[in-house]
Amino acid sequence: MPGAPGTSGRVRTAGGRRAVAGSPYGGCAGAGGNAGPVVASEPAAGASTRAHTARVGAGQGRGLHEGAGQGSGMAGPGTGTGPGTGPGAGGRRSAPRRQVARESAARTYARALPVVPVRARGLTIEGADGRRYLDCVSGAGTLALGHNHPVVLDAIRAVLDSGAPLHVMDLTTPVEDAFVTELLRTLPPGLADRARVRFCGPAGTAPVDAAVALARAATGRTRVVTVTDAVTDADADADETFLDDDHGGGPGRERPAGLLLEPVRSEAGVRPVPDGLVRRLRARAADRAVPFIVDETGTGVGRTGAYWAFEHSGVTPDVLVLAKAIGGSLPLAVVVHREDLGEPDRTAGAFRGNQLALAAGAATLAHVREHRLAEHAATLGGRMLTGLRALAAEFTCVGDVRGRGLMAGVELVAPDTAPDVTAHGARPGTAVRPGTAAHLATAVRRECLRRGLIVDVTGPCANVVRLLPPLIVTEEQMSAVLDRLADAVRAVDRDRPGGSVPLRGKRGPR
Repeated sequence: MPGAPGTSGRVRTAGGRRAVAGSPYGGCAGAGGNAGPVVASEPAAGASTRAHTARVGAGQGRGLHEGAGQGSGMAGPGTGTGPGTGPGAGGRRSAPRRQVARESAARTYARALPVVPVRARGLTIEGADGRRYLDCVSGAGTLALGHNHPVVLDAIRAVLDSGAPLHVMDLTTPVEDAFVTELLRTLPPGLADRARVRFCGPAGTAPVDAAVALARAATGRTRVVTVTDAVTDADADADETFLDDDHGGGPGRERPAGLLLEPVRSEAGVRPVPDGLVRRLRARAADRAVPFIVDETGTGVGRTGAYWAFEHSGVTPDVLVLAKAIGGSLPLAVVVHREDLGEPDRTAGAFRGNQLALAAGAATLAHVREHRLAEHAATLGGRMLTGLRALAAEFTCVGDVRGRGLMAGVELVAPDTAPDVTAHGARPGTAVRPGTAAHLATAVRRECLRRGLIVDVTGPCANVVRLLPPLIVTEEQMSAVLDRLADAVRAVDRDRPGGSVPLRGKRGPR
């Protein structure tokens, strides 16, 4: 079957209707992208957003709903979907200026990506000016099936048409029961057979807070150890005491209440934790009766090439933190834990019974499982990483390329300048110095946008270009993504000081 699994022919949708799937549409708190420095300027007063968005190009596809014809050129207009259509069309061009006047400055994506989206399907976003973009941000990883996937829309419509209540706190409903059943079906038997599912408020920190509270209540201890770059393979081999009593704090220092691990540290610059290290940490946590907490907020539901990223290492967590993709594009957060850990006596938030999110989430979980999209993510992700590493071999401004599955980071380096201390730990809106690695990453993001590709910037120094395409991306679309990114890097490398100077034998002068 060509293209992404589950994207050709016809498939049964969650609502019981059949949807034509002849295109890819049938069938993401730390520093960096969400909190890192922002360099792109606001649209100037009186200026059109056109100057900040993609250029019109020829030879593009035949409309928003086409999967073919994307190519690697500039973004082009759709058919019959340009400006002036739909409600409020007359004021669309001033929407970014109104946002500047009305909203807080904590708008990192809006400031860096001056696009006013009005339609979206699959990998494609259409702006108010009619230009189309390939979206490799995917709501920071929230959109496993891309924008407005038919199975998600049908599941939402089924709830709306049924007359069921949209919000019932934690009362049991058929929609909630279907979600929990599907979620447990995706988990390994070692966890699913003795699991308890706890719904949390959908705020970004709520499920992690709930998991930490659970571990503290179960152990009677308070300290939680988080796996960071400081915990390397060498550290773990040489020093096992960080999970012991008295480590690093003198007599009386308690064992941790939990060990918290993110399989791919996305906001740290897309850094996968080695599988061998995950296995050793899991074994040591078990030996010391320390609950092993895995945060799959950004890595779950097939993103890394396995349904859950912890499956790569063959371990089973005691506590599993889930959010983003499990809501099928709507806010939803869940903690799954071993039943013997008990339950902390505290409320879990008012918005944990959203029936639309539960329905969309159940449809997404089932579609990814039934169509083996995790395997597709592994295949296309391998191709993506190969293509990105080719950039590192060609351009001196590209350093390390990291990732797993459809989760990749391209680190920009500026070998002729000092480290960008201005960007490190900066607050949103803080400018970075020209010529630094962070400045190069921002320039690549800007050049990508001009070519009809939306990417993110992350990392503690804001110098990593992050790609999170949805799991339904096709071979053709992946080619377009890689071509547009390569063209953007080429433009930035050509214009930067010293761009023609060879480094590490990569290339000679141009």
